[in-house]
Amino acid sequence: MSEPVRVVVVDDEPMVCAHLRTILGSAPDIEVVDDAQDGAAAVESVVRHRPRVVLMDLRMPGVDGLTATERISRLPDPPAVVALTTFDADQYVLRALRAGASGFLVKSTPPEDLLGLVRVAADGHTVLSPQAAQRLVAASSGEQGARQRALRLVRELTEREVEVLTGLGEGLSNAQIGQRLHLSEATVKGYVSRMLVKLDCGNRVQAGLLAYEAGLIVR
Repeated sequence: MSEPVRVVVVDDEPMVCAHLRTILGSAPDIEVVDDAQDGAAAVESVVRHRPRVVLMDLRMPGVDGLTATERISRLPDPPAVVALTTFDADQYVLRALRAGASGFLVKSTPPEDLLGLVRVAADGHTVLSPQAAQRLVAASSGEQGARQRALRLVRELTEREVEVLTGLGEGLSNAQIGQRLHLSEATVKGYVSRMLVKLDCGNRVQAGLLAYEAGLIVR
């Protein structure tokens, strides 16, 4: 039997931490190894417990979740950080995704969905629906040069790379992209790795958002 998914929960409200612990603890394949009430403690907890997933509240006093996400993303072999928010489209969430978060969840996510999404994040996939991505890009529309930068970067890609990037923007896994393009999952993984370097993106979520900003996704 495989080891359970190790999770650290970060929120400045103890009741929220307790609530998430209860939900996640109900699954035999998920283990909450710690919780933290601020970003500094979150980074220390990640170093100490080496979780696979961190559920990160963004709005906290002291060291906030955005700063903590940036610090965690710079650690060797960092865990998947999933931003928690009470809003569907939040500038803090957009910044967290660009800082290295693997996706975001609203705190009102139903328990059964939360369990599934934690497993998805642990497997290295994006926890971000296409609808959510659209709202986040809309929230960033006022940023100067975002679309121009995205278009400039996409012009440096090959036709095949653009097809793979479009799949990322649609929230597809490597296997799903491979099936669409008649490529092996390993080949798609190679394309994604090279594209992240070309696009100066820290992870596939950032690349997916860039696909929206460049207009590759039909909304």
